[in-house]
Amino acid sequence: MANLEINVDRILNFVDENILESLQQEIDIHYRELTEKKGRGSDFLGWLTLAEETLRSGLLKDITEEAEKLRATSEVVVVIGIGGSYLGSRAIIESLNNQFQQYQTGNPEIIYAGHHISEEYLVNLLQFLNNKDYSIIVISKSGTTTEPALAFRFLKKHLENKYGKENASKRIIAITDKSRGALKKLAEKEGYSTFIIPDDVGGRFSVLTPVGLLPVAVAGFEITKLVEGAAAMQQELFKTSSIAKNPACLYVAARNALYRSGKPVEMLVNFQPNLFYITEWWKQLFGESEGKDHKGIFPAGASFSTDLHSMGQYIQDGLRILFETMLLVEKPGKILTVPLEQDDADGLNYLAGKRISEVNNMAAAGTAIAHHDGGVPVISIRLTELNEFTLGELIYFFEFACGISGYMLEVNPFDQPGVEAYKNNMFALLGKTGYEEQQKEILKKIK
Repeated sequence: MANLEINVDRILNFVDENILESLQQEIDIHYRELTEKKGRGSDFLGWLTLAEETLRSGLLKDITEEAEKLRATSEVVVVIGIGGSYLGSRAIIESLNNQFQQYQTGNPEIIYAGHHISEEYLVNLLQFLNNKDYSIIVISKSGTTTEPALAFRFLKKHLENKYGKENASKRIIAITDKSRGALKKLAEKEGYSTFIIPDDVGGRFSVLTPVGLLPVAVAGFEITKLVEGAAAMQQELFKTSSIAKNPACLYVAARNALYRSGKPVEMLVNFQPNLFYITEWWKQLFGESEGKDHKGIFPAGASFSTDLHSMGQYIQDGLRILFETMLLVEKPGKILTVPLEQDDADGLNYLAGKRISEVNNMAAAGTAIAHHDGGVPVISIRLTELNEFTLGELIYFFEFACGISGYMLEVNPFDQPGVEAYKNNMFALLGKTGYEEQQKEILKKIK
């Protein structure tokens, strides 16, 4: 596609081009499983055609109208959620935001809660909100997931004490199941505005549902462009499964060929600090989708050039178990040129007249060459620029690739049974009703 290009030239020293081509038959099979919704977990493939369906519906209008109400009354909007319930929207908002403005003119500041269990964080957050006009977007299918449910309990009480119960209910938007769950029942009882998480879309694939779209709209960004970008990528990827013509299929072939050749770790790296949460979202998408049955590519992340001064030594010379996928942006959104200094005390006059982006691009090129020469295969994914449309394309590209890649690993990429293990142990240790026998067994393991 014109806005997204993938290059695998720097893996060919490690994986013969014939091996990539030999995977085409496997990819053809799993491509059909995905696009025809015949593979494992097919009940959760609503995201496949979601963008096109959303553009044809009135949902974007409804979300935009609700966002405008929040924008008109709130200095701050707290998004309560964990995992896919907040990572997607945060990735988009922080990719597009000015990092040094708490909020743009007319746009509330978006902050997050319910994504960990930290007493200090919650105390500081409640103190911060004492002097702010704020609203809440609470995201949970069940309404009982511990981390967001705890945060919502505190914030709901704080909001009601601040504004009164009736006015507080107008400042709470619930994004939840259409018909069941504790949050759905509470929303109906209290009269909260609600949006629906589709039954056939799992959390880590939900960024283009109201889960992601409402916070992004509140932050002041164009959700129609975001969804249009995803729809454009869907149309492109549905044309063919050929790795020569389908960038997602080429990515799947490259990463699985490297995995089978003894590279079980993929590191997604960026050269722009505002892409940090894109990496975090990608880590959840692939980690929760592929890490099953004691197999899967381990998704790691790094931000360059910062991490070249910390992890760079290991990447260059450490154990040869990883490959890199570099996420690059061709056209920066801002211009800054290196000035000439008369005494050149720092020795940087050789850069005078060059844009900072040019320096950064050469850092990226130099890194790719150095790591490749040091035994690290490098895939590059290049966006022409960073905006709502290209982010929509990127999100759908990764989601589509993740589905096929999971099938190639012979796992169900749309469930997450392993996530429940820590929850059950935590419930037992905290004395939750129904976990009495498990508590006895768990206590024996604590030393």
